[in-house]
Amino acid sequence: MKAVILYDSGYGNTKAIAEAVASGLGTGARAVPVDGFEPGSIQAGDLLVVGSPINGWRPTPAIVRALGDLAARGLAGVKAAAFDTRLKLFIHGDAGRKITRALEGAGASIIGGPMAFYVKGTEGPLLTGEESRAAKWADDLADAAK
Repeated sequence: MKAVILYDSGYGNTKAIAEAVASGLGTGARAVPVDGFEPGSIQAGDLLVVGSPINGWRPTPAIVRALGDLAARGLAGVKAAAFDTRLKLFIHGDAGRKITRALEGAGASIIGGPMAFYVKGTEGPLLTGEESRAAKWADDLADAAK
């Protein structure tokens, strides 16, 4: 199984989580920035994890465009999950849930609920332990993808 962690990152926090997820998934997993992503590289049987910082209560425009491109191709047979990075506030957006709905709408099989990872302040850094939590989540995704 090939695993791709597609992400957009403004300050490097979402990138760090994407790389921790790739590391947790092991051999063959790679974190790919949205500006270097080719939608045709995702095939049935692959695992696609998509992550974005919350941007105006939703995923970044670049991730929204990538999800549209993926939907146009269809994701039948692809296993998928989503995450976002956010401030730990009572009221916030939910990019992970919106990404999950888009992946499901494109035909992907969702193997885990959306995950939130937390940053301190608008620009970060990540809160202590978030990268470890991402690697653990990746392990759970790998088990669910079997």
